[in-house]
Amino acid sequence: MYTTYHLSSAQDITPDIIDAIKATFKSKPITITVEEELDATTYLMSSAVNKARLDKSIEQAKNGELIEVKI
Repeated sequence: MYTTYHLSSAQDITPDIIDAIKATFKSKPITITVEEELDATTYLMSSAVNKARLDKSIEQAKNGELIEVKI
């Protein structure tokens, strides 16, 4: 089983979260990994292809080449 908890900061870790982990996994072996979340811009820029597309879009926006998309 795989579970991800997204928290705003380490200060949000509460005994309730620990209790939820204990209740979910009971006596099974577990691994706990803590990592800092990337913000959306850093995540998108981490791929060379995404970075190139974003850079192109930014340049187009600066030049007034905007594309309106209706969803």
